[in-house]
Amino acid sequence: MHNGRPLTGVERAAVMMLALGQEHGEGVWKILEDDEIRELSIAISRLGTIDSNLVDQLLVDFVGQLSGYGGLLGNTSATERLLTQFLSGDRVNAIMEEIRGPAGRNMWEKLSNVQEDVLANYLKNEYPQTIAVVLSKIRAEQAARVLSVLPEPLALDVINRLIKMEAVQKDVLERVEQTLRMEFMSTLAQTSKRDPYAPIAEIFNFFDRQTESRFFAAMESTEKESAERIKTLMFTFDDLVKLDSGAIQTILRKVDKAKLTIALKGATETVREYFLKNMSQRAAKMMIEEMQNMGPVRLRDVDEAQALMITTAKDLADKGEIVIVKGANSEDELVY
Repeated sequence: MHNGRPLTGVERAAVMMLALGQEHGEGVWKILEDDEIRELSIAISRLGTIDSNLVDQLLVDFVGQLSGYGGLLGNTSATERLLTQFLSGDRVNAIMEEIRGPAGRNMWEKLSNVQEDVLANYLKNEYPQTIAVVLSKIRAEQAARVLSVLPEPLALDVINRLIKMEAVQKDVLERVEQTLRMEFMSTLAQTSKRDPYAPIAEIFNFFDRQTESRFFAAMESTEKESAERIKTLMFTFDDLVKLDSGAIQTILRKVDKAKLTIALKGATETVREYFLKNMSQRAAKMMIEEMQNMGPVRLRDVDEAQALMITTAKDLADKGEIVIVKGANSEDELVY
């Protein structure tokens, strides 16, 4: 009893954490989620004075429960019983839904690693809107690969639906996930209100040159405005010359030299010269010699190497190490 009433579950946990102290409780704090830490902290701050006999009794009860098992059995039922002592019913249900089946976010991550032809073969029999929802949830690189192997009329239909797609509603997402034979997500991540063309442009960034040209050529007749908007938002290898010297030198330090050589071998003279200008004279001379000694390079290898450099630039921008700008106008700055 505390102030004439029994302790709640979270208060019992708060007493336990106080009793464990820094030395023994540190490991427990580290594995708690932020909201659990917040809930426990609030409970601790409101405990007031706890009689030593009550602390002793709680510790005895805790040890008694452990020894009563003769060991510990970790399963979903035990997890649910334990969580119920400390968390609200809604939170327990949400957590248990994730434990019992793949969490929605993990499902999409796993789907992004499925071989593109396998995923495309599965999706090609689905409604175009269903395919669009799936591609909007997986990595842009994987979505590009899937689109490039889908039948062209279907792929163009899906691209058009992606452009016009609004925030995906929970019931739609649930139906899609059921179609994919997965359990639905407990918490729906709403699609952010960004330019609907932006994710499409990122998908196009990962197309090889032939696939990109094929889709743009097909869109020119029926979706010319959409095609132009996508081109405007795309960040291409040639856009790297618009980065300042500091950004280029940062990229050079991060990119594998063999990949860099292949990327520059297939680059325009303008892009190649800009990169060489940002190297030391010795490094630039060695790079030119390596490109000359390399001989012919497959276009596919050039596309892959240049895509790696684009990805590296975006990753550095995400970390705040460089700033990517597509033009002189501040409105053209790209935020990732």
